[in-house]
Amino acid sequence: MSALNRLLGRKWPWLTAAGFVIVAYLSTLVEFAWVPQDERPTGTAADIEALRDRDDVNVLFILVDTLRADHLGAWGYDRPTSPLFDKMAETGIRFGRQVSQSSWTKCSMASLWTGLYPTRTGVTRFEHVLSPEARLPAEIFSEAGFRTAGLFRNGWVESYFGFDQGFQVYAKPVGRPSPASVYRENPTLKETGTDLDAVDSAIEFLRIFGDERWFLYLHLMDLHEYLYDEDSALFGTDYEDIYDNSIVRENLVLARLFETLTRDGLLENTVIVLASDHGEAFNERGYEGHARYVYRETTHVPLIMTLPFKLEPGVVVEQITRNVDIWPTVLDLLGLPEMEETDGRSQLPAILAATRGEESSEPLEAVYAHLDRTWGQRQSSAATTISVLDGSYRYVRIPLPGGVYAEELFDMKNDAPELKDVASEHPEIAEQMSALTDRYLEAEPSWTEGTPSLELDEIQLNQLRALGYQVP
Repeated sequence: MSALNRLLGRKWPWLTAAGFVIVAYLSTLVEFAWVPQDERPTGTAADIEALRDRDDVNVLFILVDTLRADHLGAWGYDRPTSPLFDKMAETGIRFGRQVSQSSWTKCSMASLWTGLYPTRTGVTRFEHVLSPEARLPAEIFSEAGFRTAGLFRNGWVESYFGFDQGFQVYAKPVGRPSPASVYRENPTLKETGTDLDAVDSAIEFLRIFGDERWFLYLHLMDLHEYLYDEDSALFGTDYEDIYDNSIVRENLVLARLFETLTRDGLLENTVIVLASDHGEAFNERGYEGHARYVYRETTHVPLIMTLPFKLEPGVVVEQITRNVDIWPTVLDLLGLPEMEETDGRSQLPAILAATRGEESSEPLEAVYAHLDRTWGQRQSSAATTISVLDGSYRYVRIPLPGGVYAEELFDMKNDAPELKDVASEHPEIAEQMSALTDRYLEAEPSWTEGTPSLELDEIQLNQLRALGYQVP
């Protein structure tokens, strides 16, 4: 417990943090570089395959809440929002068409951690709890001798929802008062602290346990909170501008962690995974935010992996991949025991093919995203909206009053933002994808005891309300 107290309670001077952020920001005006210089060797496909034979590789999993892929330079965005993330992609593996399994954090993270679609996790409503029958990656890492720690700032992944399974330390970092230079543009937000608290706690974890083999999960929330500061206020003050400002700040805050990893020689034996649980809408279809629909803007998310060596040039996996694939891939990469009966699958063959400049021979299959639109309401029947990606089309089913639903079809190949409904032009494709949706919805939770539920007390409800969520 003393290690936990040191991990969460150590206070870092704000002057030091602010100074680092300013220096990191100024470096982006010229050429972004980690300080000290990244000394990783250059690797090949053979080196990727050899990772499973090493016994010194750590895993750092960074989850940036609410990050949509097409607002990052590595995905072609024209604003300089993401120098650190882009640098990771330049020397690592970028999954160009990554899809989250929901647009609401708890539902999405339950699928990400278990490798199961929401119908099989059963976690689709605010009171649902991840079953203790689930075998999570942290349990596999812990059994393999890794020191495991989770540092989170989103209450939807609290331990009382079952997300702490396998973590030896699982905690929300102590929030410190924000400096006057920090702006919070979410008008419903009552949360204290920033992602600097999580990053500084991560650095403290590395100070204590960095010489051991470790798995560290870092769940960041500043972007979800539209938080930025004077140094990251680059793009204006409307809704989308502030979102981009906040991405800049996330890059600057994480640069502090990467400086530590580089200085301490940990980049040479760490796999780093950067992902997101969902995206964000900016009035493309008349609404803003997330946790309401499962269109492209709230389910197209980034996934970048960096390895203990550089890949030059960086590798891009172009085929559609899913968040349920993340842990089957990482465990396969390291030669650790696989997860049981997952919907996800390892993308290691696709990574190796892309590294060798070959076409992937992996068969493609339908990809689903799922949201119960009544997830935050008590005693309300499900109103499930589903999106299905198959071939070059996305099908979206939207529930309507009276037990009926609307259907939309988008041509992903010829309509990149997916704004034109072509269901009337291709009724046969819409019918086929409707059948896939029906089949998906027939699946039931994988747990013999069903999906547990939790009667949240007022303290727990207030913690979630502090994030800006409307819960009963």
